[in-house]
Amino acid sequence: MLEVRDLTCERGGQILLSGVSFSLGAGEALILQGPNGVGKTSLLRTLAGLQPAVSGEVIHAPETVAYASHADGVKAALTVAENLAFWADVYGQDVPRDVFEQFDLADLKSRMAGTLSAGQKRRLGLARIAVMNRAILFLDEPTVSLDGFSTKRFAAYLRDVHLSNGGVAVIATHVDIGIDAPVLDLTAYQTQTASGQSDEAFL
Repeated sequence: MLEVRDLTCERGGQILLSGVSFSLGAGEALILQGPNGVGKTSLLRTLAGLQPAVSGEVIHAPETVAYASHADGVKAALTVAENLAFWADVYGQDVPRDVFEQFDLADLKSRMAGTLSAGQKRRLGLARIAVMNRAILFLDEPTVSLDGFSTKRFAAYLRDVHLSNGGVAVIATHVDIGIDAPVLDLTAYQTQTASGQSDEAFL
């Protein structure tokens, strides 16, 4: 479903990573790790087609891809339910009946999104993944602002729903989110000139 061949990616004209290669089949996940600034976000954005690769190939069907960044993508003036309905309409999908339970949002359906806590907003932002219904997920630090309980709920969704139904996930994270998946340490692909760069989350 996803194949990456000898990929080189950059940020702001600076080569960060080179020679990145891996492949994932249905039901498989990969964890990206490495220090701040190594290029995790830039790699995910390149994989998702949001920025061009310097060289190499990323092979997947573009219409099967969803990218979730650090931003929650929450519309403050809409309720929780209205936010998910909005994203469902954008992607031509229906809101899954169990999405509110899966992301612990059942008691928050009628709450205005602007009144939610940081963790609640994050859960709402992640619930968009289920609404998008895309087979290949590129997730950038998905558990930021989540407590331990919510992290376990999110891991259960990835493991028992997305991956078990043949989906694929590439996840950049510094923490153990409870997914049994191989780890790709990006320091092995870091170019010499990329060391010491600022945190990619702000670029």
